[in-house]
Amino acid sequence: MGLGGTIEYFSDLFGSNHKHKAKKQLQTVELKVRMDCEGCERKVKKVLSSMKGVKSVKVDLKQQKVTVTGHVDPNKVLKKAQSTGKKSEFWPYVPYSLVAHPYAAQAYDKKAPSGYVRNTEAVSDARQESKQEDQITNIFNDENPNSCSVM
Repeated sequence: MGLGGTIEYFSDLFGSNHKHKAKKQLQTVELKVRMDCEGCERKVKKVLSSMKGVKSVKVDLKQQKVTVTGHVDPNKVLKKAQSTGKKSEFWPYVPYSLVAHPYAAQAYDKKAPSGYVRNTEAVSDARQESKQEDQITNIFNDENPNSCSVM
């Protein structure tokens, strides 16, 4: 590679006409898909494996879990799974050992596979917001003996 080739390489690298297409990262998307039989399993696996960028599709009929690995967008995978007519959602469970209070009312789910409980992060955030609103409105409550007496 001579001087001309080096200059050309750097001009392409830093030039405005150089368009570098960003590649999606390898992701693992876990879905909960309601499947009744092996036919449903085959249908879901066929549709998801036909997507562009999918490397592998693993279906666990017993847990109602589908794991898709590849260079894909999680929302597109969910939409594609829903297009089969099966009820689909992102995998809502986390391993039992990752939750501080696994038998709390928000976390415990009878339908969860063994060793898993419902992910409670989203539930706890919503409860904290509503708890704060209750505290603010309770300040001006007539039944509260410590309430504001300005009113």
